[in-house]
Amino acid sequence: MRKVSKDYFIIPIFVPHLGCPHDCVFCNQRRITGLDTDVTPKYVENTINEYLATFPKREIKIEVAFYGGSFTGIDKKVQGELLSIPLNYKNQGLIDGIRLSTRPDYIDEEILNLLKKYKVDTIELGVQSLKDEVLSKSGRGHSSQQVYMASKLIKEYGFNLGLQMMVGLIGDTKEKSIFTAKEFIRLEPYCVRIYPTLVIKDTYLEKMYNAKTYAPLSLAEGVDIATDLLMLFQHNHINVIRVGLQPTDNIRLGKDVVAGPFHPSFRQLVESNIYKILLTNYLDGFLEDTTNKILIIETNRKNISNIAGQKSTNLNYFKNRYKLKDIKIYEKDIPVEIINLTIEDVSIRVDRKKATEEYLIRKSIL
Repeated sequence: MRKVSKDYFIIPIFVPHLGCPHDCVFCNQRRITGLDTDVTPKYVENTINEYLATFPKREIKIEVAFYGGSFTGIDKKVQGELLSIPLNYKNQGLIDGIRLSTRPDYIDEEILNLLKKYKVDTIELGVQSLKDEVLSKSGRGHSSQQVYMASKLIKEYGFNLGLQMMVGLIGDTKEKSIFTAKEFIRLEPYCVRIYPTLVIKDTYLEKMYNAKTYAPLSLAEGVDIATDLLMLFQHNHINVIRVGLQPTDNIRLGKDVVAGPFHPSFRQLVESNIYKILLTNYLDGFLEDTTNKILIIETNRKNISNIAGQKSTNLNYFKNRYKLKDIKIYEKDIPVEIINLTIEDVSIRVDRKKATEEYLIRKSIL
């Protein structure tokens, strides 16, 4: 069961390499999904039934999502056979939405008319970068111009547009990733995913890594870049639905992940880093001397774990940086964007939205 929120669930259908003639340097969909067999309508039906049997008996939203490969590159007859299954469940009111992932160069009016027929709601494009030199070095087989054209068509036809980007590709830089994010914002997508590039077994990127012609990002570098991207998207009210590759039995360091910035809780590392950056900016100008003093943090309960950091890394950082005696975090019924900081009788109110804007301006990202 893939639980997006307390009342929103995804039924994932993986279609590894179906419809995709390209072998991007980073890609081995069979390793990523753990599947070796082609997907059939019966498999789709069985998967939906298995997931529906596990969902709670209450008001929830359910979406069937076709991931992996390039769905709209599949033979159109097969597309229809696969989509007819979730369409039947949608017509019965058993699911609420249908989503699929594909390539920008596999979108045209004929395809979109077909997807309309089967009541697809959301189309996600595997863009990866909007710098043509990065796309070329990654073996993507499409240009940035095709991304703009496909995105425009998808929105004109009334679909929700999803955009996926990768950081740390061959020839990529932090500046190029920020450029891609800014272009995503201009396209006004319904949702975005951010994936750090991982070296997966049996890919051309693994050969480059072993030959020392490609160096992946470190975990710290991956978190640093994703931090700026997530803050930029959030500032522009873009819904980022995933940061980091979904961990599975195989997608772990020491298994099919050879190298790269993998962490099973990558997004939490990024969210925690955001609070570390924003609160440091305020605490630096808080008091001249904080030695042996107690910092009190009041915040919405949703923020507590990210402010503390995994294994209290942020709290330890603050204690050491400011020579504090202790830090106490209290849950308070206040807006999620607000954080109150108090040392002795001095208090400041941190507004995350305002603090994020200040940071992005200071870093010349906005």
